[in-house]
Amino acid sequence: MARLDLKNADIAEMGCTGLTAELMLQMGLDAASGRQGVLDLIEAHKWFNLAAFKGNEEAVQLRAELSEQMSSEDVALAQKAARHWLSLH
Repeated sequence: MARLDLKNADIAEMGCTGLTAELMLQMGLDAASGRQGVLDLIEAHKWFNLAAFKGNEEAVQLRAELSEQMSSEDVALAQKAARHWLSLH
C-alpha cells in the first residue's frame, strides 16, 4: 500500500478551509521541532496562533511559551503571517 507523505505546506494549500485546530497544532509542533527538515519558530508561532484562534487551548499555551524564546520582531512577523493566512482562507 502506498503512503501519502505530505509536507505542511502541501496540507495548507489543499482544503485550507477544512484545517482543524488539531491539525494546525500539529503543523506548529512540526515547525517548532524541525520535523519537516527546518526548524522555523515563526512558522510554528503562526500555526499555534491559528490553532488558538480556532479554540485549541494547548496551542494557546505553546504559543505563549514559544513567544518567550522569540524576539518581538519575530513574533510580529508570525502574527502578520497568521493574519495573511486568514485573509486568504
